[in-house]
This record gives sequence, C-alpha cells and structure tokens, in this order.
Amino acid sequence: MPTILSVTAMSLLRSVHRSSSTLKESASMVETQNLFAWTKRHAWQGVLADGHYGKAGKSGVTVRLRTGPGIATFIASTEGHVAVGTAIRERLGLVLPLTPEALCAGHLQAVWNGPGQWLIIADNRERFQETLADLAKFGAVSDQSDSRAVLSLSGARVYDVLAKGVMIDLHPANFPIGAAASTSIAQVGASLWRRADDLAGPVFEVMVARSFFGSFWSWFSASAAEFGCTVQDEIQ
Repeated sequence: MPTILSVTAMSLLRSVHRSSSTLKESASMVETQNLFAWTKRHAWQGVLADGHYGKAGKSGVTVRLRTGPGIATFIASTEGHVAVGTAIRERLGLVLPLTPEALCAGHLQAVWNGPGQWLIIADNRERFQETLADLAKFGAVSDQSDSRAVLSLSGARVYDVLAKGVMIDLHPANFPIGAAASTSIAQVGASLWRRADDLAGPVFEVMVARSFFGSFWSWFSASAAEFGCTVQDEIQ
C-alpha cells in the first residue's frame, strides 16, 4: 500500500529541499568568488626575478624593476599646448616638453608622447590622485599605473643590447640625456627615454604595456645574455 504524506509533511519536505538548494547555491557562489578573486601582481611576477642572467662574471647590463610608480596619460585641452603648459607649470611646477623629451620636477616626470600628449610619471603613488585631479582641469587624464611595466636599464653594454631591437638611432649625438621616443622594440610598442648617466654608463627607462612584458623580457634577456645581465631590487 503506497505511503500517503500529509499536506504538512509535504510542505516540510519542500522547505528542507529549498533550504538544501539555497545552501548549495551559496556555497557555489563563494567558490566562484574565490576562483575569480583579484590578486594584485606586478607586471613581471612569474616572468622574471632578481638575479643574474646569461654570461657569468661581471654584468654588462643592469635592470632595475620599478614597482609602484604612478603613471598616467595626459592630453591637453584645445586651449593650446603652450597655455596649458604654463598653467601646469605654475600649479605643479612641472614643465611639459613640446618636443620629444623627458623632463623632471621633483618626484614627477613628464615624457612627451606625441603632439599635445604626455606620460606623467610619479616616483610613487602617494598623493598621485591629487596630481591627476589637478591635471584634469587642463585636459583628459587616464590613470595607467597598473597597465604598464617600467624598467630602468643601464650598464656599459646597454647600447649593444638595445641596438638589437630598438628601431631608432640611440647614438648620444642623436639621443642625448633627456631625449624621449615612442618607438618599437623587437616588435613591441614602447616608450623610451634617457636619464642622467650613472657610474656604470648611460641609463634608459623603457615602458611597455604589461600584457606585452613577457614578450619584451623574452627578447631582452636573450639579447643581454652574451654580456651578462643583473636584475636588481625594485626602485621607486
């Protein structure tokens, strides 16, 4: 004889089933959230680390990883580049170069990135949002801090390495201290500028999109191997 459940018993079973389903769905949502949780990573994590690469002995090239700089693109308003540059210099003490140059003012750099366009780079992100808010009064600003990778390259053989992939002439007569360019390095789009020399020789900074950093480093490490390459702790 089949068992006939009362209305009350059937209601209770449906309630238990719904509770069980809700618990399973909640657990599934937690697992999904954990699976897709964002973890902050530097552009080179999993690609390279501090240490020596290539030929043993004294390194001909030194790479310093820059962690934590504030980076933004700035496009001047239609009021005129000179007028905007004057206003920004008075407000921030930062000079916007009107030719392919990189100029420094305290912890800030302005790197020419095309007519009426600049890269604004801060040594760190402390109060960087305040700087961007000031710049936004004079044009369009876009924070790129987490979308770019920046390396400082130096050493007696840095010219030899860059000559293997850089598409422009870096001879000091053509690319002196302070010069900047938007160019291609081993088929990877890059911004490149020259800073003041250090004791080991010329110093360049290169910026690439973080999605292309693995490709850039694959080329650079192979190109620098014959001279020996040291990757040092980050600088800020």
